[in-house]
Amino acid sequence: MLKIDGAESAAGSLDISEHSRVLALDWGEKRVGLAISDPFGITAQGLPTMSRRNKQQDFSYLKSLVQKHSVSVILIGNPLQMNGQEGTQAGKIHVVAKEIEHHLEIPVRLWDERLTSVEARRLMQDFGVSSRKKGKAVDRMAAVLLLQNFLDSLPRPASLNAEAAP
Repeated sequence: MLKIDGAESAAGSLDISEHSRVLALDWGEKRVGLAISDPFGITAQGLPTMSRRNKQQDFSYLKSLVQKHSVSVILIGNPLQMNGQEGTQAGKIHVVAKEIEHHLEIPVRLWDERLTSVEARRLMQDFGVSSRKKGKAVDRMAAVLLLQNFLDSLPRPASLNAEAAP
């Protein structure tokens, strides 16, 4: 069942156990930015950006990533408007998310992605990434920012939050 979340309900009914991973998608018309969590759900790392072809090939590639990385849930950026309302793009993403969930047989979560692409572009500019390389890099960085935001909102076991004993 497709679940739509914001920062206030990240954990919800999501079961992210140790050693399972989250795959984040920054879904676009031509490309999909990709990021994967580490096995402990603490950090997000970018994966090579996927160029869209057709649904069958796109879903097949995503399924291979799910299997390769032992992914337990897919996180897709939900492009809300600045006022928090869903617009046309969010409706399109809901359809894609449902299709992915159906074809890959894995839970899909939508997560507020407002300003992730803006922040990714700013970071690319700060790092001096050339315009030629910026498109795919922005998509990957947006997926990383989306996933890291999600991971940071999850509750942590006490053992990870505890300060090291003197």
